[in-house]
Amino acid sequence: MDEEHALYIVRAGEAGAIERVLRDYSDKHRATFKFESTDEDKRKRLCEGIFKVLVKDIPTTCQVSCLEVLRILSRDKKILVPVTTKENMQILLRLAKLNESDDSLEKVSEFPVIVESLKCLCNIVFNSQMAQQLSLELNLAAKLCNLLRKCKDRKFINDIKCFDLRLLFLLSLLHTDIRSQLRYELQGLPLLTQILESAFSIKWTDEYESAIDHNGPPLSPQETDCAIEALKALFNVTVDSWKVHKESDSHQFRVMAAVLRHCLLIVGPTEDKTEELHSNAVNLLSNVPVSCLDVLICPLTHEETAQEATTLDELPGDKTAEQETVLKNNTMVYNGMNMEAIHVLLSFMEKRIDKGSSYREGLTPVLSLLTECSRAHRNIRKFLKDQVLPPLRDVTNRPEVGSTMRNKLVRLMTHVDLGVKQIAAEFLFVLCKERVDSLLKYTGYGNAAGLLAARGLLTGGRGDNWYSEDEDTDTEEYKNAKPKEELLKPMGLKPDGTITPLEEALNQYSVIEETSSDTD
Repeated sequence: MDEEHALYIVRAGEAGAIERVLRDYSDKHRATFKFESTDEDKRKRLCEGIFKVLVKDIPTTCQVSCLEVLRILSRDKKILVPVTTKENMQILLRLAKLNESDDSLEKVSEFPVIVESLKCLCNIVFNSQMAQQLSLELNLAAKLCNLLRKCKDRKFINDIKCFDLRLLFLLSLLHTDIRSQLRYELQGLPLLTQILESAFSIKWTDEYESAIDHNGPPLSPQETDCAIEALKALFNVTVDSWKVHKESDSHQFRVMAAVLRHCLLIVGPTEDKTEELHSNAVNLLSNVPVSCLDVLICPLTHEETAQEATTLDELPGDKTAEQETVLKNNTMVYNGMNMEAIHVLLSFMEKRIDKGSSYREGLTPVLSLLTECSRAHRNIRKFLKDQVLPPLRDVTNRPEVGSTMRNKLVRLMTHVDLGVKQIAAEFLFVLCKERVDSLLKYTGYGNAAGLLAARGLLTGGRGDNWYSEDEDTDTEEYKNAKPKEELLKPMGLKPDGTITPLEEALNQYSVIEETSSDTD
């Protein structure tokens, strides 16, 4: 439908004719994201005409048609400057029920108008700097939080929550001041955490533990989308939390971490949606102070403990370290602790490695998270060591050859992306309790050389962090192969230019420095 004809009807027609012509325009341009520059002026005037209609007393169906066309037109940044005024923004705020005077959301017939108004605001705020400034002036973040409180426990208005949260995410992304306002003035952390609790229908069994129904249905598409938007908004609110963490905030962060643990243990309507949900949960967990991540694991209940003992009894032979991890009733158990969430993170990491692309954006967040969890929490480190670096039995193949988790991570240690190879090496180093001899056993000297050189550990030793002194037992296969490793040693140049083992070369240079004197 031609913009000029639509504009003529909008200016002169009655509500029924306006609704019909705009519905036709919307149907034709629903998938339009690029517009002809020759019709730019016509689209500007059509926007202005629609705002004039929206202030009139027109039926709800006509309001929806007006807003649908406005949403389509607001995809074009070039036409927003003349129509993005305080007056027009206030029209959309009123239709979205964002004014403080609107006490409730009782009229179901108004919900489509609210949703379309929020969609328009999302487009306009994203595409217009003027709208972003007006959002601050109109205190839009506070209005959005107020609307969320009205509908946080009412599942039949998920679309309203979803686009409210999306707009909140955009505002907190574009304005650092709004992040601070959300965190402290508007109590955005508990509010958004409660939105997640509602989306996941969480039932608490303890202070930081929720009931998980492994046989329950997946989240609905609406609940999943709502949760994803809440996770993204929470990420912005907490992006600097690790820097400014106060002890008084520990409880709230632990509640949020417990909600995220629940998130990792449920699934969305499709595999892609589940991955998107878990990806956003991983990003948010990276903002949680590491001391609060202990709630990702929890002690077994008496019933689960009895089940674990039964499972261990069923295992043949002596009970070794390799048998400490058992699976019972879909529950991953290690050393008396429920490790389901950590196992999900590990599986998520392996899927990202197997994709073979976008490692910087897709892989490094989960690798960094697992590294910090391992460094701070002994049980998590021991479980991950058991899964990633089990007792070494394959001593014939190079460490980077094969399809195990260890092989995949060792290959990343020589990746072309500096950030990727650093975090992969750091993760394995932490699992080895930052002991050089242990790292070399699992990765080989050539793969580990970059990390060791950066830390000044080429001649051996260990890192700066303290770890428990539990044993790292060698297998018979490794004990038999270990003497053969002496065939390969790190080498260096002596002062006279000849090659010698690296440690001896470094010692000779140290002697020269000590005996030389500066007489100037």
